[in-house]
Amino acid sequence: MDDIKNIIESLLFVAEEPLTIDRLKKIISGVETKELREALEELEADYETRQGGFFLNQVAGGYQIRTRPEYMEWIKRLLQPKPSRLSKAALETLAIIAYKQPVIRSDIEHIRGVDCGGVLRVLLERYFIRVLGRKEIAGRPLIYATTKRFLEVFDLKNLKDLPTPKEIEEFGSSLSENMNETANEDQPEPEISTATDGEETETPLETVEPELPTENLQTSTEVEEAKPDQDV
Repeated sequence: MDDIKNIIESLLFVAEEPLTIDRLKKIISGVETKELREALEELEADYETRQGGFFLNQVAGGYQIRTRPEYMEWIKRLLQPKPSRLSKAALETLAIIAYKQPVIRSDIEHIRGVDCGGVLRVLLERYFIRVLGRKEIAGRPLIYATTKRFLEVFDLKNLKDLPTPKEIEEFGSSLSENMNETANEDQPEPEISTATDGEETETPLETVEPELPTENLQTSTEVEEAKPDQDV
């Protein structure tokens, strides 16, 4: 197929989420995986050579056309988007799930030391986490894991791209040093706010599971045994 690169480009342009190789194969019949990868590589090279306003990014297990970060200021002037904010509690809970998945609520609360029902509800509603099923222990608690939406928002190809604990520690030390050096200078307002943004106030631990959006609960699948923590 001579125009396969143009076909892929048009599909990527209209897609609202990253397109995987398998998804492209279903749409473009009769094309082998190798051909698709070669076309994507050529498309990526074209964008890099052109150095225009967008590029081809590999994220969440697929490919997506994204605008270049250096032009964000002008894009924000046009779209005037409402900032998507997560509280500190939500970020902490999301980080625990990302590194410990599959994980149940009691394990999350054991690490954080507070009730996480309201925070889990917010993360479910924003499709950052999903329910894998129920663990076959007393109470049959829900098992949580991250979604492709999580990978897309945090610009990760897969969970292996998560920073290691050592990298996080080094980044924290570097950030602390920079903050000390600029303590007397005006600091810009951070993008991620500690405001709860509709989340419930955290309370002492309780056993009630959060009310779940029905479209985000995979009722047909139950997990009998939780998998061991993934190495990321």
